[in-house]
Amino acid sequence: MEFETVKKNLEKGLDGNEILSRFFEDFIMQGLGLHVELIEQGRLLCSMKIPVRFLNPMNVLHGGGTASLVDLVGSAVIHTYGLPTGVSVEITVSYLDTAFADEEIEIEGRALRVGKTVAVVNVEFRKKKTARIFAQARHTKCLPPQTRM
Repeated sequence: MEFETVKKNLEKGLDGNEILSRFFEDFIMQGLGLHVELIEQGRLLCSMKIPVRFLNPMNVLHGGGTASLVDLVGSAVIHTYGLPTGVSVEITVSYLDTAFADEEIEIEGRALRVGKTVAVVNVEFRKKKTARIFAQARHTKCLPPQTRM
C-alpha cells in the first residue's frame, strides 16, 4: 500500500466499508485533527490537539479514546507494509500520566513484528511540549491468510 493512501485514510477518514467508514468519520475522525508528521514502512508519527469529546468526566483524555487511537494508529502501521490489517487480538495500554483538552500530543506507532499471521505494534503517546510519555500501548493483530495465486 502506498504511504499516501495510509496518510489520506488517517487524516480524512477510511474508504471501503461504508458502515465502518461512517463510524470512524462520525465518531473518531470528525474534527479529530490527526496530522501525519512522518510515515515509513513500520513507523508512523502523528500529532493532534485533544478534542473535548475525548475527555472523561474528570476532564482528562478518556482511556477509551486512547485505546481507539491505539487501534487506529496500530492498524495504519500494519498498512504501511501493504497488508490488510486483520483483526485485533489484544490491545494493552499503560496510562502513565494525564492529558487535557486542547493539549498538543504526538502518537508514534512502530511495528515490533509483522509476520505471516500475527503483527505486533507499539504505540506511544507523548506530550508535544515536553516529550513526556503519558501512555504506552501494544497492539496485537491476527492477519488474514495471504493467497498464493
